[in-house]
Amino acid sequence: MPAAGDHRILSLESEFATLLFRERDSIIKNELTIQTLIKGVECMRKKWLSLGLSLILAAGIAGCSGNDNSSGNGGTTNGKSDGGTAAPSTETGQPVQLKYWTDDRHDQEYIKELINKFNETNGDNIQVELTVMSENYAQSVDIAFSSNQAPDVLRLKSANTSGFVKKGYLAPIDEYLTDDLKAKFGSLLIDDVNRFDGKVYSLANTGLTMRLVYNKDLFAKAGIENPPKSLQEMVEDAKKITEVGKAEGIYGFALNFKNPKQAFDRSVREILSLSGYQGLGFDLKTGQFDFEPYSQVIEYFKQMHKDGSILPGAEALDIDPLRAQFAAGKIGMYLSFSTEPGVYMDQFPTEINWGGALAPTLDGQIKGTSEIVSAGTWLGISAQSANKEAAWTFMQYMYGDEVLKTYHEKGFGIAIVPSIVEQAKDPEINGMEGFLVGEHDSLWPASPNVTPEGSTYADAFFKYILTDEDLKAITEDLNTRYNAALSKAVEKGEVNVTPNPAFDPTKPQGE
Repeated sequence: MPAAGDHRILSLESEFATLLFRERDSIIKNELTIQTLIKGVECMRKKWLSLGLSLILAAGIAGCSGNDNSSGNGGTTNGKSDGGTAAPSTETGQPVQLKYWTDDRHDQEYIKELINKFNETNGDNIQVELTVMSENYAQSVDIAFSSNQAPDVLRLKSANTSGFVKKGYLAPIDEYLTDDLKAKFGSLLIDDVNRFDGKVYSLANTGLTMRLVYNKDLFAKAGIENPPKSLQEMVEDAKKITEVGKAEGIYGFALNFKNPKQAFDRSVREILSLSGYQGLGFDLKTGQFDFEPYSQVIEYFKQMHKDGSILPGAEALDIDPLRAQFAAGKIGMYLSFSTEPGVYMDQFPTEINWGGALAPTLDGQIKGTSEIVSAGTWLGISAQSANKEAAWTFMQYMYGDEVLKTYHEKGFGIAIVPSIVEQAKDPEINGMEGFLVGEHDSLWPASPNVTPEGSTYADAFFKYILTDEDLKAITEDLNTRYNAALSKAVEKGEVNVTPNPAFDPTKPQGE
């Protein structure tokens, strides 16, 4: 059983975010106090991390006896486990122990309820233990597989599925797919998303739309009638909000820049796709990386930084502390996924008047569609699991109509499975109306996932925001390094690239 201090490491940041939120009335009176606390937690976190990632992993995956639920957001577990994945003993009648890992926090209370119900009602003597990772999910999975301590079931997303398949972490599920399941999910089996080399590894549940999240009261206070349509308007609006609110610790814009890739992938990605460009820097027409459109967006972000319109300390800000500040009325706007309404209902309840709107575009004109992300994957089975049949039994339960319908209706994601869309009601959650799939939302083709030598596009562009380096040189260097990595990946057969000169960003799936 992990020590209490070990659990503390994993849940420190989310607990701190909750503390900031709960104590906002006293804390927000002094902006310096907030920044001092943030820096203090960062210092504490670095000190804890010196213990080593292996210790963190051990704390996160070790099972506790009993069936109680922890309320923390990071590294929490529920269910029973002896810490292993041994096959069941038919002689002793011991239950089959399964471990399920996820890095989703917005839906964890509902998932705990589902797992508790499954543990109590399934007739196959299966017990599932849930572990919610606060961060470093992919790295924790790598360590777990390298040490033969992998979970049986994993939360899969578009950002990690391809890599997990290439590393041999996942087991195909084709043998379990009945005709009914093929009919239910068949239209959502997508190459290089959930199907690789003809084998299926996961099934769809929901997709996430992306939106500008904004405080309507702060917009009104600054004399702004509508959310920005162009990036120039966003820069101007952020400056106006900061000017009228800075004395109260209010700033116009924020992103979770502690992790630049996460910050940009929830913001730049939508801005570009609505502007007519693939949101991760890949040109679908040429089959090459081209970060020039990306650099245009970054230029506007840099301007907000220069204007002092971005929340101070944002470079050390994770997503939960950002949400706590927004819920306290201290941020004018940010960009994120359709998970946010659920967050402000359960995790950080707020009384502020807020909403979601389409992101601004480069020039104020919509020339593409807002990409629906994390669509096509949800759960997958570990190739190392000794209990794949039991893991599939659990997956069948999770992919049941009632579970998927309720998941949508509670606002944890936007249903994309056709039969579920027909059944499900719109979520009755404040703010969700701005995130529902509309005429400007669609799936986009998958872009190749490559690892360049040197810094990533996110790190390179974030460094530019903070410095005065040559943006053109940075962009050309990224193009060179990413396309070199792409060529190597193609030569090794790791990715397939087919240029599509006729690609239409207003109809990205060709419909």
